Amino acid sequence: MIVEASGLDAASAYKLLIGSIVPRAVAWVSTVSRDGVGNIAPISFFTAVSRKPPMVSITLQPRSDGVTLKDTLVNIQDTGEFATNLVSLPQAHHMHRSAVEFASEVDEFEALGLEKGPCQTIRAPRICGAPISFECVVDRIIPVGDMLDHVVWGQVVNFHIRDDLYLDRGRIDTAAVPVVGRLAAEYTLVNNVFTTPLDEDVLETRQTKRMARLDAHAENWSPIDTAEWSPSGSTALAKEANA
Repeated sequence: MIVEASGLDAASAYKLLIGSIVPRAVAWVSTVSRDGVGNIAPISFFTAVSRKPPMVSITLQPRSDGVTLKDTLVNIQDTGEFATNLVSLPQAHHMHRSAVEFASEVDEFEALGLEKGPCQTIRAPRICGAPISFECVVDRIIPVGDMLDHVVWGQVVNFHIRDDLYLDRGRIDTAAVPVVGRLAAEYTLVNNVFTTPLDEDVLETRQTKRMARLDAHAENWSPIDTAEWSPSGSTALAKEANA
């Protein structure tokens, strides 16, 4: 199957990207408005872009109306700072619910029942309970394409690392973090590790094996084509929250 990208609209291209680039790390981004209102959003277009200075990148799409900028981006533009927090399994549902498009005057820490953690350099709070958080100051904001997408580069000025995860020589015990990644319309728990090469019998067994589900859905179920799914990941949640 060959799909020519030039003939795709934004939603169709998005579906192919998020279904192909998996798993994606989730930046659970916390910001604060000029007026001090806390905001939280899960961003899965997230990666590292530089070592010295350490720098990360997040890409934000507009709200589900396709026009309005998300509060996260507005806050980043206004304050020049943000925190990225990793998501572990105990906080996965809170992270999922933070995709709701709350009104701008709603403090999402309070709405979601999450505790604010102080940062050392920036005004934006961390999310308490996150195993690792980065304090970031904006390096640049880059408009991309014609769909109001924006790429934000943030310089990491402080790392907050749970004590038991910090190893000698400045390493992270990666196998000790039950970190959650993003698939297309679902999440995955990173709970397997390996080095190569693997035995041939392992490779043969895993070649066509589906991922094991942790929830109660059937093995071949996916929300991607259900009425609950939306390209922004938030429309159905917003309807539920406002019901």
